[in-house]
Amino acid sequence: MDRIFLSFIAQTTLFQGCSEKDILNLEKHFNFRTAEYKKEDMILCAGSIVTDIGLILSGSVRIEYTDLWGNKSILGITPAGSVFAESYACIPNEPMMVDAMANEKCDILFISVPRLFMPCPVCESQNRLIQNLVVISAGKNMQLSRRSMHTSPKTIRGRLFSYFSQMVSEQKNNKIILPFDRQQLADYLNIDRSALSKELGKMKKDGLIEYHKNFFEIKIDIK
Repeated sequence: MDRIFLSFIAQTTLFQGCSEKDILNLEKHFNFRTAEYKKEDMILCAGSIVTDIGLILSGSVRIEYTDLWGNKSILGITPAGSVFAESYACIPNEPMMVDAMANEKCDILFISVPRLFMPCPVCESQNRLIQNLVVISAGKNMQLSRRSMHTSPKTIRGRLFSYFSQMVSEQKNNKIILPFDRQQLADYLNIDRSALSKELGKMKKDGLIEYHKNFFEIKIDIK
């Protein structure tokens, strides 16, 4: 395993509490594999059966849902150090309902879930890894709940206020940087891009926000 990646992996939530030596022992038991993807490459597609979870070593992964009519919604962008596909990998024969796309050039470490639940007398860190995975899954459920909250307001402005409120809270500043471009933000909030741009323009004219690309300054305290 690459020494730089090994140091990075030891700092992730999935391997919290594991030393680099522990990780090397786990690598032998789980037969870790890595893969590199270019921007917009399909990593996992809807309908496929997966048995591995992916840990993002570099770059980011975009999770998308596309309905039968081709309407696409972005459920989130997963950054380096985070995992994806863990819910599907933990449920045998459960097909993916979403696509996992390379949001940018990225390196992924894949870990076999079936092996994770096989007893291994030499891997004392295995239980810790399982505990960390449970915590991560709970966090993902919270993220989906937040998206549902952001898409529940009937107006575009209401959805933007809800999303901006979360970003201000997370970044602890009224000057925030969004992880989405305009199309991705529209897909995430489940609104039309042109309608989004029009509403952002109105909010700027009303003195509520200032923005340039994905940098926003919120002019009021959103509670």
